[in-house]
Amino acid sequence: MIVATPKVLDDMDCYLPDDNSVRRIARFFGLLSDPSRVKLLSALTISPLCVTDLAAILNMNQTTVSHQLRLLRDLDVVSCERQGKILKYKIANPKINEILLVGVEYLGY
Repeated sequence: MIVATPKVLDDMDCYLPDDNSVRRIARFFGLLSDPSRVKLLSALTISPLCVTDLAAILNMNQTTVSHQLRLLRDLDVVSCERQGKILKYKIANPKINEILLVGVEYLGY
């Protein structure tokens, strides 16, 4: 039987995220559990797009696209910018693209 040393236990206490952080991290990764959100994010890594364009490109209805974008905006994964009457959505942070690429590499695509 392996028993953790006091140093390891101290390190765990210092480096493990608190409960609130764990919930936010789990919620963030949960966003990637829906295929339509992964498609939306993949499209937005290529170019900022409006709901109408996203719906057409991804063959989804606009209501679904808007709902998924709202979830992504709630966690600051995507942001939007008004251009006249049109809202263009984009990836809020380049790290999102890196996370998607790590998943693609891990799966060997």
